[in-house]
Amino acid sequence: MPTDQPAGRSRWLALAVLSAQTLMIVLDQTIVNVALPAIRDSLGFTQSNLSWVVNAYLIPFGGLLLLAGRLGDLAGRRRVFLAGMAVFTLASLLAGLAWNPETLMAARFLQGAGGAASTAVALGMVVRLFPEPAERAKALGAFSFVQAAGGSIGSIAGGVLTQALSWHWIFLINLPIGVAAGLVALRVLEADRGLGLGAGADWLGAVLVTAALMLGVYTIVGVDSHGWTSAHTLVLGAVSLVLLVAFLLRQGRARDPLLPLRIFTSRGLSGANLTMALLVSSMFGFQFLVVLYLRQVLGLSAQATGLAMVPIAVVIAVVSLTVSPRVATRFGDFRVLLAGLVLIGGGLAWLARVPADGGFAADVLGPTLAMGAGFGLAMPALMGLGMRDARPEDTGLASGLFNTTQQVAGALGLSVLAVLAATRAESVTGVRPEEALTAGYHLAFWVGTGLVAAAFVVAALVLRPGVAARRTGESGANVPDRALPQL
Repeated sequence: MPTDQPAGRSRWLALAVLSAQTLMIVLDQTIVNVALPAIRDSLGFTQSNLSWVVNAYLIPFGGLLLLAGRLGDLAGRRRVFLAGMAVFTLASLLAGLAWNPETLMAARFLQGAGGAASTAVALGMVVRLFPEPAERAKALGAFSFVQAAGGSIGSIAGGVLTQALSWHWIFLINLPIGVAAGLVALRVLEADRGLGLGAGADWLGAVLVTAALMLGVYTIVGVDSHGWTSAHTLVLGAVSLVLLVAFLLRQGRARDPLLPLRIFTSRGLSGANLTMALLVSSMFGFQFLVVLYLRQVLGLSAQATGLAMVPIAVVIAVVSLTVSPRVATRFGDFRVLLAGLVLIGGGLAWLARVPADGGFAADVLGPTLAMGAGFGLAMPALMGLGMRDARPEDTGLASGLFNTTQQVAGALGLSVLAVLAATRAESVTGVRPEEALTAGYHLAFWVGTGLVAAAFVVAALVLRPGVAARRTGESGANVPDRALPQL
């Protein structure tokens, strides 16, 4: 029977392909930001419509992850991954050749759909490729680095390509990479048969969950324009929740559910998703707000701001690729996750004290390095803890669920923290504009600190290996329970 576990060096080459494709997907979420003014001037976008260059990608990406993950389990993860790669690569070509706003937005929508298909199953494939704990720790370290640092790399790459060539190349660069990765993937990713579409062909459930998630992401990304208390946000948000509830009710009754509710009985998977939601909501907001602080308060140029984000990407790379696998193998994912959360929370609390007349080296570099180290530790450990209890037939679904949690929580956290910062800044009077803005950032960073503290509490109570063992009958750590300290 064919498997999805090639032997020897082929597994590491397969990991390289999965990581390369994932990096392209993550890059495309941020690489366009720097090029937006050039795209506006070239294609004739209005200022109000320009945000749809980003939103047209995010909505299908966030909305289709869960469905794509389950399709991977049913139709075969390799098949879904390759199909997603093909759609994403061809859509990138169309985006690079776009001749008007409508063409570019259609191409971005297709990019989001293809990106969702390949990303949703990638984590599940990594877990299946590396069943041995030490190797899995190394693989998850590499994979989490790609996801964590891709945003920073995208901002830098977008500026370089736009300035050196043109905005078209931020999309066209995906073509040779996608073709090369696809050819290698055909050789190193062995076919898996999947359960068959009949094992989970709940098409009504698929429509409900996709509509709920797409509408939810659309509502969140529109908060900047409409506000949290507007009729637009409240009505569409309510409809999204109704659709999601209807989907869950449907799954409880469907003969072949798209999302078997038994998956949530896994304490590790449910706890890891909740921890992920809290962590990512704070980190997405941090990345956005620290850039605003550097630009609007410290007065750094766009190029200097991009370079200022390089150290955190480097630290994430070093820690996730070299330190995290070693300490996870020795101390277990649970301990490493808690240590990472402490570093992230400490870094955010440190940032919450930055002055209006500060400097990058004195006030920003230290906390961002601490957060980068913490994220490099926490993300691989969290992925390992969450995916460990997933059944082999559910790894695609669990992978899609993880990615959906990241996207929705990240968008929601960014919107909430950005609104809190802006509202606080507007309420401060009688001071310089820089001081008012800094007061807003202080509030947002303190709220982010609270979210990370909540993630620590959830992880400590729910993901503790001894608790997971009593609930599932198997240990969820790389070390015996007795080696762990009592909390």
